[in-house]
Amino acid sequence: MSTSPEGRAYRGGRDGSADGTETLVRTVACANCGRTNRVPAAAEGSPRCGNCRAPLPWIAEAGDADFGEVAEQASLPVLVDLWATWCGPCRMVSPVLEQVAEDLAGRIKLVKVDVDKSPLLARRFEVQAVPTLLVLDHGRPVARQTGAAPANALRQWVDESLSTSHGPADPASRRP
Repeated sequence: MSTSPEGRAYRGGRDGSADGTETLVRTVACANCGRTNRVPAAAEGSPRCGNCRAPLPWIAEAGDADFGEVAEQASLPVLVDLWATWCGPCRMVSPVLEQVAEDLAGRIKLVKVDVDKSPLLARRFEVQAVPTLLVLDHGRPVARQTGAAPANALRQWVDESLSTSHGPADPASRRP
């Protein structure tokens, strides 16, 4: 994964789309071949490396205006991180969630929502504490967790949530 000098994950720019709207784009280095790829916040399918076709982690930000396009219309299950900049536990959970998105590249999309900038989403999902995590399957919430948890507990929760929505997160864990 490509990181900036501050250590934050691959922050990209904005591209104009054909209809005149702007889409947030992140630049991601492929873990398989190292090639740099541009990954839009919203697209059909799931991102793959343009060079070796390996799945890429899909991490996006969304707000009140674009949550439907970025999260609810995704073809993959979506892990939604409802967080706030002032929240210490949110800052602790964020790198863990990004690692989960990398580990499950091609099988999950991570969408981060700043509740202070997106009050309609905070109200819609009845956020009373941050971080609040949701797993959406075709826009429908299938799991919810509030508060920070250790990395292994978060990963287990995501795996269990995915198994109830879209099948197991790890194909090797499928039962015969």
